[in-house]
Amino acid sequence: MNQKADLGALFGAAADTLTFLGLEECRDLATLAAPIALIGAPCATPYRSVGAYCRNAPDALRRATAAFTANVDRHDFDNGGKLFPEPCLRAVDCGNLPYDENDGAANRAAIAAAVKMIRARGAVPIVLGGDDSIPIPMLEALGAEAGARYTILQIDAHIDWREVHMDERLGLSSTMRRASEMPHIERIIQVGARGIGSAATSDYEDALAWGVKFVPAHDLHRQGVEAALDLIPEGSRIVICIDADALDPALVPGVIGRAPGGLSYYQLVDLIKGAARRGRIEAMDFVEFMPERDVDGIGALTFARAITTALGVIARQRA
Repeated sequence: MNQKADLGALFGAAADTLTFLGLEECRDLATLAAPIALIGAPCATPYRSVGAYCRNAPDALRRATAAFTANVDRHDFDNGGKLFPEPCLRAVDCGNLPYDENDGAANRAAIAAAVKMIRARGAVPIVLGGDDSIPIPMLEALGAEAGARYTILQIDAHIDWREVHMDERLGLSSTMRRASEMPHIERIIQVGARGIGSAATSDYEDALAWGVKFVPAHDLHRQGVEAALDLIPEGSRIVICIDADALDPALVPGVIGRAPGGLSYYQLVDLIKGAARRGRIEAMDFVEFMPERDVDGIGALTFARAITTALGVIARQRA
C-alpha cells in the first residue's frame, strides 16, 4: 500500500479546506469585522539573484493546518482552553496579496495598504511571508497612526542591519536598520542571533549605538526568555517580527540559513505569551519559511503551530 492515509479525515477535517485552520475567508478588507486578520504576503523586495524564494510559504503554512480544521474548537493545551474563547474572537484569513518579482515598490505598497486597512478596521494584522523584507512596509504602515509608538520584538537568527546589499536598501538584510529610521519605532529588542550571519561587526555596532538590546540565542538558552521579556516596558505597544530560522533547524528545516542552536518551540511560545503580558501586541509577521527546503512537512507544521498559538494569545488580549 503506497498511498498515504488521509489522517486529517480521521479528525473530521474537510479535504478541500484552503484557509488557515479552515477559518472564514475575508477577501474584501473593507468588510473586515473580525478582531484578527491573517494575510499572506508572498514577496516584498527580493534580491535579483534569488527572486521571490519564499513565495510559496503562505500556502504551505495553510496546508500544514488542514488536518486540524475540525479541531479548532477543541481544547488547546498551548492556550489553556479553546483557541478562540468566544466566536466573536475568531480570526479570518484574507488570502494572499498579489506580487511582482520585478516591482518591489508595488509589492511594498500593497502590503502597507493592506496593513493600514486591517488596522483601520480595528483588527490585528498577522502577516504570513514571504521573505524577511516584508516587515519593512508592515512597520511603515503602522506609522500612519498618529502618536503611536512601538516596541519591536524581533526573533531571528540574523540581525538585518545592513545598510545596503546587492544594491538594495529595502531587502531582507536591512529590515531592522530601516525600522530604526522610522520615527514611530522607539525600541528594538532582537532575540535569537547566532552563528555567522549576514551582519558585519560594524552593523552590530551601529545597532548598539542606536539602542538595540540584543539577547543572542546562547544567552537565551542560558538565562531563559525573561532575559528578553524584562527589556519590554510595561504597557508597550508591541510588534513581533518572527523569522522561521530563529527556531532550531531540527524543528524548522525549511529555511535558507540553517544553523544549530536555535530556539525551541516553547521558547518561542513563551516569548509571545510573555510579550502579551508586558504590553499589547499590535501586529505580527511570520516570515522566511521556505517550503522547498522543508523535510516531510515538519517545519511547516511547527511554524504553523506557532502562528496558531499566537492567534490564541492575541484573541485573549482582544477579549
